[in-house]
Amino acid sequence: MVQLLLMWLLSALALIIVSRLVPGFEIASFGSALIASLVVGFLNATLGFLLKLITFPLGILTLGLFFLVINAIILLLASAFVPGFRIHGFFAAFLGAVVLTLLHLLFRLIARA
Repeated sequence: MVQLLLMWLLSALALIIVSRLVPGFEIASFGSALIASLVVGFLNATLGFLLKLITFPLGILTLGLFFLVINAIILLLASAFVPGFRIHGFFAAFLGAVVLTLLHLLFRLIARA
């Protein structure tokens, strides 16, 4: 339970870091980041899973890079639902998905140690 809460807080922190690094990726407050990380997680677990399952052959063909496009779409959808979380354009969402993936990888490595 504690690890789940820690990963939720780290996901919100990752969204804030991405908003500082990627132009066009905006988060109004830490509360908005917490809600956005919940919505992104929910969308990724439902719609993202379905989209990745359907486009699995394309993911294999592109060595998994197409899944970043799906993550960008999930981020754009989440920004439509969460007040205080805004993404301006697909390029900002794609770049945000790349940076978010790298940050999540880094956070998981740190949390394991």
